[in-house]
Amino acid sequence: MVQLRKLILLTLLLFLLVACGAKTASETTVTSPDPEIATTEEIATAVATDMPRPTVTAVEVETMTQDDRPSQLRRLTDSWGTNWDKHTIPYSEIMSGGPPRDGIPPIDDPQFVTSAEAADWIAPNEPVIVLEIAGNGRAYPLQILTWHEIVNDEVGGIPVTVTFCPLCNSAIIFDRRLDGTVYDFGTSGLLRNSDLIMYDRQTESLWQQFTGEAIVGDMVGTQLTFLASAIISFADFRQNYPDGQVLSRETGYDRSYGNNPYVGYDNIEQSPFLYDGIPDDRLPPMARVVTVHLPASGIDVAYPLTTLTKMGIINDQQGGQNLAIFHVAGTSSALDSRAIADGRDVGATAVFDPILDEQVLIFNQKDGRITDGTTGSTWNILGQAIDGPLIGKQLNRLVHADHFWFSWAAFRPDTVVYTESR
Repeated sequence: MVQLRKLILLTLLLFLLVACGAKTASETTVTSPDPEIATTEEIATAVATDMPRPTVTAVEVETMTQDDRPSQLRRLTDSWGTNWDKHTIPYSEIMSGGPPRDGIPPIDDPQFVTSAEAADWIAPNEPVIVLEIAGNGRAYPLQILTWHEIVNDEVGGIPVTVTFCPLCNSAIIFDRRLDGTVYDFGTSGLLRNSDLIMYDRQTESLWQQFTGEAIVGDMVGTQLTFLASAIISFADFRQNYPDGQVLSRETGYDRSYGNNPYVGYDNIEQSPFLYDGIPDDRLPPMARVVTVHLPASGIDVAYPLTTLTKMGIINDQQGGQNLAIFHVAGTSSALDSRAIADGRDVGATAVFDPILDEQVLIFNQKDGRITDGTTGSTWNILGQAIDGPLIGKQLNRLVHADHFWFSWAAFRPDTVVYTESR
């Protein structure tokens, strides 16, 4: 197991080097991290020789003036325009992920193709992040997002930022408007609790992908709006959005799309990468969980994927909110096998408000078919009634995400963990 962990770490580090390396002529040159900070080569050497990994964590301080800012963090970010005097977190929680800012390049001018065209290079079982706004359905394949982590886009007239942090398995979409300004986001090269820290190009403030909150800079005190999305199979997207658009591989970058640089990372026996927090032992750190934050009550809930897979459907109520959690098979993990199409089947999940036309629907699943016990209608993973008395009806989608347990627990320590006995 130790040897397997070493192999995974080396694979991740090689990916970081590749992600910062091979680029097209259209890319701009980026500044390398400060040489005093442990490089990915040094970390790889330490892992290969069974030595302790060099420390890359910033030093905690009371203020962030030019004089007393921690030397590592200061030198790493010396050319940035970030206002370091404003922050909501201890700087000791910030860690260098290896690549410099935008070393993992976001996609700022996304191109799209039809589902039929995308079928030439994406397998039916491959995972895509699906977003629908004003009837416009779009799919963002994880085979592309794994290499870019951020896409700045506009869907149905709404400016959005599509994000994916492979280290936390966190796919989250935000409305990127705040007080009349549209913000563009990039990768900072920094991590907190192993999670992607984004930055906006307008103020160079730092934003936590997991929470959508500005944690450093002039935008501190503001939060992006989450948009409901889901990770489903390309086959399900194509079937339910025949006119939908798929993010194209024509990104302007030369990357090994379709291959997973994090081979075996989601093995439940593994430990998180670049995470030094205290794990919540209610579940294994790398356990997959379906998560929901309920703003009205402030309650956070995690549904272990193992439980959801066994039950198929969970009908629940938390903080006065009725919840229907769906799971269907047929979607591969993006973080398992070398070829994403060969990844193990982890299925797709979605969370809905089950109240429709003033009645609470109770759902069940048998042989992969989702029905409600009230009307006998049949439903798909997108919450659409596809047969029966309610055909054509749409359940209200709730914001949810599929995370690794360690990351959700780090940001939401008071989470309620659902058990089958409830």
